[in-house]
Amino acid sequence: MSRTGRLLAGVAMIALTAQASSAAGPSPDEVAVKAKPIACAELTSETLGLANVTIASSSETPAENGLPASCLIKGAANRRTGIDGKPYALAFEMRLPLAWNGRFLHQVNGGNDGEVVPAIGDPKNLNAYGGKPALARGFAVLSSDEGHNGADPVNAAFGLGAGAAFAADPQARDDYGYAGDETLGPIGKAIIAKFYGEKPARSYMAGCSNGGRHAMVAATRMGDQYDGFIAGDPGFNLPRAAIQHAWDVQSFEMIDPDVKKSFSPSDMALIARKALEACDKLDGVEDGLVADIKACQKVFHLADLTCAGDKTDQCLSKAQVEALTRAFQGPHNSKGEQLYVDWPFDGGMSSANWRFWKVFSGIPPWNNNPLIATMGAASLAAIFTTPPTFTKGDPDSLMAYLSHFDFDKDAPKIYAKGTFTVNGKPIEYKESAWEFMTPPDADDPKLTKLKESGHKIILYHGQSDGVFSFNASANWMDKLAANSGGDAGSFARLFAVPGMNHCASGPATDNFDMLSAIIDWAENGAAPERIIATIRADNKEVPADWSRERTRPLCPWPKVARYVGGDTEKAESFECR
Repeated sequence: MSRTGRLLAGVAMIALTAQASSAAGPSPDEVAVKAKPIACAELTSETLGLANVTIASSSETPAENGLPASCLIKGAANRRTGIDGKPYALAFEMRLPLAWNGRFLHQVNGGNDGEVVPAIGDPKNLNAYGGKPALARGFAVLSSDEGHNGADPVNAAFGLGAGAAFAADPQARDDYGYAGDETLGPIGKAIIAKFYGEKPARSYMAGCSNGGRHAMVAATRMGDQYDGFIAGDPGFNLPRAAIQHAWDVQSFEMIDPDVKKSFSPSDMALIARKALEACDKLDGVEDGLVADIKACQKVFHLADLTCAGDKTDQCLSKAQVEALTRAFQGPHNSKGEQLYVDWPFDGGMSSANWRFWKVFSGIPPWNNNPLIATMGAASLAAIFTTPPTFTKGDPDSLMAYLSHFDFDKDAPKIYAKGTFTVNGKPIEYKESAWEFMTPPDADDPKLTKLKESGHKIILYHGQSDGVFSFNASANWMDKLAANSGGDAGSFARLFAVPGMNHCASGPATDNFDMLSAIIDWAENGAAPERIIATIRADNKEVPADWSRERTRPLCPWPKVARYVGGDTEKAESFECR
């Protein structure tokens, strides 16, 4: 158990007594009827009496902007001075609706954390909630900064890797990776019990990107403590995925030293168009989506786009084909050992979000930011390798780190641990980045605690995600199925989203309600056989010839939505096969 976890073991025992299994105890409706909220002002450090927890404020918030009246709690756990001399704490907020539905949602956030995002149910990725946040549905919601302050002035030196300055402190690394969730979950449940006079009947955890990673790590470490998990576009093997940033940079520098110039928007539009020409019809209809992503990789060949002569908008240079082929094979060391997974070709590769992550341009207002070419550098250097490397922080230094990353000498640092001298001080790192950032069974998933508790997890992943390869999630699901004798679908399901980029956007039906799906599965035993997706209202990358009312079924992997006849804009014209 981590040091943070030990400090709050007593709190954990209080909160976990109601978490034996999904079938045990009263229903959420029964709990909601019995709940009798106390005055919000009565929630104080003293009245809660939780060890190492301080409540900074408790105030009622009125109903507004579609959200219910609630009690807003702001607090912190485990205030301390780090080994680096900096102050640390697990800052959090909870929103407790006066009209409670008997459920708890642990909202796990993205990026490097370092910010207490409003606890309404992942406001940055509402497309996975069908546009209706958890708080508006009556959930009590917890959000945190996972133990470090991303607004620390030191982080100005880390550009788009903001929040990496905490990486020298071992406990801050653990909190960011997993220990913060282990600590805060029981605290959230204890606050709920104090406020309503009732423990939550059901508990869930949900997030996308790094939040998806949090959910997958927790599903392994704490699978018995939450009835359901939602992991969107998860970077569950994030240290390895971070190596891809360096691999991409070095691949695209083969075309142009300025990687932003390696592939123009028209180049990527050509690749996406040709991928659709080869693969769109594999599901039985040409509709601008690659539904059968696995079959597509066998029939689409990037080399076919190589210019016979001079470069034009209708072909790619030999250098471009070689560079993108190399990038999509994933990073390798000199022995040929795979350091991360490969990547699929899909119809959403021309999108702005894909360009932002892969060639570091494309999403205003950041496309003119000189730091854009350093995406991921600070995190890879400081957080995901040991000992942490703190660069000067300017764009040239960060880019140089990626450009000179050694896949033989530097890549193994994601597994390194021991005592290292950092900023002139010896610091012991008992856990490697791989250990504190990933599920303990990342390479051989079994989800034993979750499965034995009768709990559930839903993953979803955009096929054109430019940050974390969809293949990583598909491979993980395939391994879990093999380890479960083919029975993984009884407790874990992955839904591929054709055309979707990282967590949202792209030429895709990128709006779906995973929260309702996990509730129905965890509480009613209704495993999701298909989840209906629509087009997000503010998705500006949908082709003009699509109906804005288009619907599609998302299917549990490895099933594919295949056309069976009827209106090609309607989900009922497709079956998951």
